[in-house]
Amino acid sequence: MSLKKDYGLENLLALDGDTYVIHEAGFWVKFDVKRVAPSPEWPHGIKYSLTLHGPGNERLVGFDNAHAVRKTSGPGGRNNAPYDHRHRFETTRAYAYNNALKLIDDFWEAVDQALKERTRS
Repeated sequence: MSLKKDYGLENLLALDGDTYVIHEAGFWVKFDVKRVAPSPEWPHGIKYSLTLHGPGNERLVGFDNAHAVRKTSGPGGRNNAPYDHRHRFETTRAYAYNNALKLIDDFWEAVDQALKERTRS
């Protein structure tokens, strides 16, 4: 399997294990990023989880490739979708991974939006 050069990959990998409190109300983010052998599940050569958590430790936003996203719902839902996906509150949607820097940018954009929604006075 041939990989195109992902110039931001080392930046993403450097975040592995980092956790940051990002709001005085107790919101925090966590990064888990590991290099893996490219495969159909992880064609980019990484396994990642970027998450925003609320004051009660509930996950509010997450971008990861830990499992496939069901293409359809219900008991007969097909499960052969890409592994890259995003969680936002109670929903899960496929995510079109382009490169590591875009992933980081998309994650912080989703974090900003979720914080605006959750911290309105």
